[in-house]
Amino acid sequence: MVTRLSTKILNICIASISKSKQLDKAETVIVDGIRLGVFPDVVTYNTLIDAYCRFVSFDAGYSVLYRMREAGIIPDVVSYNTLISAAARKCFLSKSLDLFDEMLQRGINPDVWSYNIVMHCLFKIGKPDEANRVFMDIVLGEFRPSSATYNVMINGLCKNGYVNNALSLFRNLQRHGFVPQVLTYNALINGLCKARRMGAARSILREFKEMGYEPNAITYTTVMKCCFQCSKFEEGLEILYEMRSKGYTFDGFAYCTVVAALIKTGRIEEANEIIEQMQSNGIEPDLVSYNTLINLYCRQGRLEDALKLLDEIEKEGLECDKYTHTIIIHGLCMAGNFVGAQQHLNYMNTLGFGFNLVAVNCILDGLGKAGHIDHAMRLFEAMEVKDAFTYTILVHNLCRARRFLSASKLLVSCLKCGFKILRSTQRAVIDGLISIGFTNGSRKLKSKIRLARFLH
Repeated sequence: MVTRLSTKILNICIASISKSKQLDKAETVIVDGIRLGVFPDVVTYNTLIDAYCRFVSFDAGYSVLYRMREAGIIPDVVSYNTLISAAARKCFLSKSLDLFDEMLQRGINPDVWSYNIVMHCLFKIGKPDEANRVFMDIVLGEFRPSSATYNVMINGLCKNGYVNNALSLFRNLQRHGFVPQVLTYNALINGLCKARRMGAARSILREFKEMGYEPNAITYTTVMKCCFQCSKFEEGLEILYEMRSKGYTFDGFAYCTVVAALIKTGRIEEANEIIEQMQSNGIEPDLVSYNTLINLYCRQGRLEDALKLLDEIEKEGLECDKYTHTIIIHGLCMAGNFVGAQQHLNYMNTLGFGFNLVAVNCILDGLGKAGHIDHAMRLFEAMEVKDAFTYTILVHNLCRARRFLSASKLLVSCLKCGFKILRSTQRAVIDGLISIGFTNGSRKLKSKIRLARFLH
């Protein structure tokens, strides 16, 4: 009785020391305990496995298994669950599955938690059918599925694109008395939003509230973003105002979601108001927030304000990414400052970003729209890397300049490279050739377009 009590005290000490990341000290306590005749048990080693996996490395945690066996202590299902879970957290998904097999080979019976982790891993590596088989083994076997089991299944189905199956399972579970948790609702709402099923997502959100749950900021932001993606801007703003009325503290992501949507639809004044709210609420912008602000200023023609933000980003200890610089280059092009855009592109290269096709395409498009089509052609010829958008930009702008023969040649060159150009742009070239009397040329171009579709 004394030994059991002493081992229990030893385990409490090891757990406390391990949480403070003092693993060397924990090891010393174990050695001191053995000297005093107090021996560690499976709980002691399971605590060490968890601590090493969390604070050192997965391999360090796995090595504890060998020490357990050397000490004559047989690892149990908790030992393996801890390792399987740690491997999954670090995205060693195949390792998680290998550990599950190892556990079975050693005659250790898995529990529901083991199966839950395996299902999670199978969904993560894109094997929903296998995950479903594991789920059926749980349902039809001796185990009683837990709420976590259902959450893993619904979340996994949604993330693998099986939203209808997730919704069907959800309704079926409800009919059998399953009470969904906040996590279940969030997973389902997120899946429906990604599938752009706005009506169903709003319906589940209403049900969520009727069940007495309080949607959190993540739930609201997910639905709000979906509204904007589906061009339901008024509904998205309603959700924003509902969040505000409930006293939620917005993060930069929620604000940026709204601002980005308003900018895309040209509602610059409203975007400005949201930015002012964000600043008045004392929210510290992250890089995404700064990029959204820079984009807003560039669209308003406030390039000086946008460039000032670059200095502010550095003062905050953040580093501009490729997207930040591309926004600036696009803003300079919109202002007609192509020399400045090229200089900023060169500056990007000195920072080690390498070739930025998106930025070069911005300059190419800006030159074409400003009527500098010959300059755009020279830039195009100098580009070592091109994509379908590069060709589309130039073909479109050649049509704007009524240089349909050049546009036709470029379109054929694009198709030969295996790229696809928008049908509306192809139609513009064909109609343009007809308008300048090259009816035969337009017929030949149609034939070449049909042939390219057949070949590619």
